[in-house]
Amino acid sequence: MKHGVKIIAMGILSLFSSKANASVAADFWKWFQKNDEMIFNFENDTEKTFDILSAALTKVDPELTFEFSPVRDNGKREFVISAGGIKKSFPSVELLFNSAPKLKQWIIVKFRPRRTPLNDLTFGGISIKSDDVYYNLYKDDDKLGVILFFDNYSEEQHSTYGNLGYLFLDEALGEYDVETKLGFIEFHNKSSEYFVDAKPLKELAEQVDEYYDN
Repeated sequence: MKHGVKIIAMGILSLFSSKANASVAADFWKWFQKNDEMIFNFENDTEKTFDILSAALTKVDPELTFEFSPVRDNGKREFVISAGGIKKSFPSVELLFNSAPKLKQWIIVKFRPRRTPLNDLTFGGISIKSDDVYYNLYKDDDKLGVILFFDNYSEEQHSTYGNLGYLFLDEALGEYDVETKLGFIEFHNKSSEYFVDAKPLKELAEQVDEYYDN
């Protein structure tokens, strides 16, 4: 990632836990405050810190993920609470966000937010510049379907490009809008017949907003 807000890490959690409730959320924030310094300075032992944080978040909802920003000029980090694109876990994100205490060193963010400018991303050994990603929109019932186009997409690497595609969509629209405003989502090579009139990804948010504002 070469510009914009650099996402330092994402924690992907285990699949065994009870659903979120107010008591469990309160327990999480008590734990977070107790371990504030360790989490804020996670670079001191990244793997251990993420394992511990993941275990604590798992008690709230097994689908939740997290991201950290670098330390900002104001001395704070973003702590992004994400449902990992799983819509049924959106209430858990809302619950944690709404129950968060005031934290001196943290800016709590619910759902992966839109990023301006878009970040370049690396996943599964593949690095892609946001400027090289294009899209086309299509009507899909009451939503919009989208196809993302990559230079070197192939069916053999569908899983990797799929993960990159959803991350790029989260960059462009934010996690919440991806799950609530988009219908079908597909990934194609730029050699696809559907690439005609495709637009650069940085224009996606404006076009989606315009559609839903009308």
